[in-house]
Amino acid sequence: MRNVKSDSNRPARIAAKVQQIVAEILRDNYADDATLDGVSIVGADAHGAGQFVKLYYYVRGGENAAVTARLGDITRSVRYELAARMNQKYVPEIRFVYDDTLERAQRIEDLLNNLTEK
Repeated sequence: MRNVKSDSNRPARIAAKVQQIVAEILRDNYADDATLDGVSIVGADAHGAGQFVKLYYYVRGGENAAVTARLGDITRSVRYELAARMNQKYVPEIRFVYDDTLERAQRIEDLLNNLTEK
């Protein structure tokens, strides 16, 4: 009987690779796009054995609705460029998701500060 090694880290490796490449694509191809100025890709999750990747982004001082719309507009071209840069047979579907972790942390900190002041 053959001992087959499990490749349980594959989705995480794919997500990290996609995150890095998409950040490079945004930097290289969309540096002059004012709407995307201040956008950072802060995380990625792969699902379905790496067939789908959620890319979490954060906007520094920008209008989130406009950035979300712009990222939706360029998703297809970003994925096309991703396919050209990845060395894989299949390129995952990508979806941009806003990461509001810093805003939630700030709200919690404000609430805690209000409790200690009373």
